[in-house]
Amino acid sequence: MQQEYILHNDEFIENNQPILTAQNRGFRYGDGLFESMRICNGKLKFAEQHADRLKAGMQALKIDGGNLLDEYFLRQKTAELCKKNRFKDNARFRLSVYRAGEGLYTPDQNKCGYVLEGSALTESSYELNKKGLIVDVYDELTKPVDKLSNYKTSNSLLYVMAGLYKKQYSLDEAFILNQNGFLCESISSNVFVVYNKQIYTPALSEGCIAGVMRGVVMGIAKSNDIPLIEAQINPEVLKEAEEVFVTNAVGGIRWVMGYGRKRYFNEMSKLLSHKLNEL
Repeated sequence: MQQEYILHNDEFIENNQPILTAQNRGFRYGDGLFESMRICNGKLKFAEQHADRLKAGMQALKIDGGNLLDEYFLRQKTAELCKKNRFKDNARFRLSVYRAGEGLYTPDQNKCGYVLEGSALTESSYELNKKGLIVDVYDELTKPVDKLSNYKTSNSLLYVMAGLYKKQYSLDEAFILNQNGFLCESISSNVFVVYNKQIYTPALSEGCIAGVMRGVVMGIAKSNDIPLIEAQINPEVLKEAEEVFVTNAVGGIRWVMGYGRKRYFNEMSKLLSHKLNEL
């Protein structure tokens, strides 16, 4: 079996080798953030949007170096890791950025370190799932709405607990509520609801991640004159909606088939997925 590598602060390291110490702030305090990205046919998709969100997140966390981790950096480093691991033309990546240095809760510096991981994919486009997802709402914990809510920080215990709930009840995905009890997002995706032939998605002010694919889908809807509204969404609407789908930068668009006894169509999901692959 071919040895695969990760990229740690510009250095290739075998992916089964330890790279972080017990003092690492990402490990100790969740002091960092990450980006999930995808290469299709040898091209990093939506690199500019990923770079913009990464820079904004690093500024919000007061981690230095956001200007250096730009679009060119993302394209170059993912291409280098693809070549090193012989991934051919399709792969997914996770870039984890952490605050380097030591200190207790108060950091002694704000420089950044990073780890880039990758894995090969077989699909060369965003394929709509053949079988719809079965979902439920996870309400044991809720997501706070604050200045960090829109970024993919390393503080992910809420999603871990929702993942355990998903596993316990044999679900495909679980929806998360914000602190006010309104629909926020799912474990790994943004949420869209089609109701009365209009698309709704939680507004960023509701605490959801500012997903790259969320923005892409909103742009597709706008350019095709498809009504889409960012709103505060009561989870009760899931019982009345015509369609529900979720989006992220790696999987694209995935349609939901069932929530409890409710069953959904997927016509809008099909249309948007087709438009996505035309980009």
